[in-house]
Amino acid sequence: MRTRSGVLAVALPLAAALLASACSSSSSSSSAAGGSSTAAAASASKIVAIGAENEYADVISQIGGKYVNAEAIMSNPNTDPHTFEASPAVAREVSAAQLVVQNGVGYDTFMSTIESADPSSGRKVINAQQLLGLPDSTPNPHLWYKPTTMPAVASAVAADLAQLDPAHAAYFKANAASFIASLSAWNSAIAAFKADYPDVPVATTEPVADYTLQALGADNLTPWTLQADIMNGVDPSPQNVAAQDALFNDHKVKVFVYNQQVTDTLTESFIQLAEKNGIPVVGVYETMPTPGYDYQSWMLAEVNALKKAVTDKISTQKL
Repeated sequence: MRTRSGVLAVALPLAAALLASACSSSSSSSSAAGGSSTAAAASASKIVAIGAENEYADVISQIGGKYVNAEAIMSNPNTDPHTFEASPAVAREVSAAQLVVQNGVGYDTFMSTIESADPSSGRKVINAQQLLGLPDSTPNPHLWYKPTTMPAVASAVAADLAQLDPAHAAYFKANAASFIASLSAWNSAIAAFKADYPDVPVATTEPVADYTLQALGADNLTPWTLQADIMNGVDPSPQNVAAQDALFNDHKVKVFVYNQQVTDTLTESFIQLAEKNGIPVVGVYETMPTPGYDYQSWMLAEVNALKKAVTDKISTQKL
């Protein structure tokens, strides 16, 4: 089993290394924050931006366009983001960024650790949790599956980019409006699913896609404590495992949704049991699968996979 506690933190030696390795980029960012040269410098070269997860980096890129160079820290769909550990190279990358977008809710704590170790008055930081006004106790950290998250992030990104590069403020604002409008296909698919398949019963492993499942009106019958235990790397209780097994054996659910990026023997046993009972299986992702997807098409593909599972009993374990 994986563990969650502590794995998204940066070790103290890294913080010390960061201060030594990134001081030059920090001082240049601070000096750029004052004086009339800021706009000219930003216009002459691309704004350096970081998304802690590649879905956030993708949104930055769509808003910033040709005036922004956006990179992601976590982007490998074949790894478990919960066990990501930042390196000195990552620390240097974050410290050099003029704009940072991170998730919050304890999901990417290493970002705040790096930012605190090398503060810069010229760095803009957008925290999705804070943007949505969510408490630290929010149980599900996978905020990008929440339909209201990225419109808010896009607007905040456009506003911060406009401050970093005022000459292109209208460009950033227009791109944000286009991005938000482009989410209509996803929102329409959610509304249609909710209308056509109200309260469809589903089972899950962990709450990766729970926000979207809630928007779809699905009835998640998996005990929350089992979801939380799997997410946090804790062995679920035998009672919860038995309850989950019964959902498949008694055909109480129409779809089984699992975290495609994190599997273990327990998850595999659930997949096998679902398949044995003719229940379609849908794999969802914590980080955006690449290449071939942007945030909008990824979210739409997840909903379409769920629809195929409900209507045609077709499994989609990989996008």
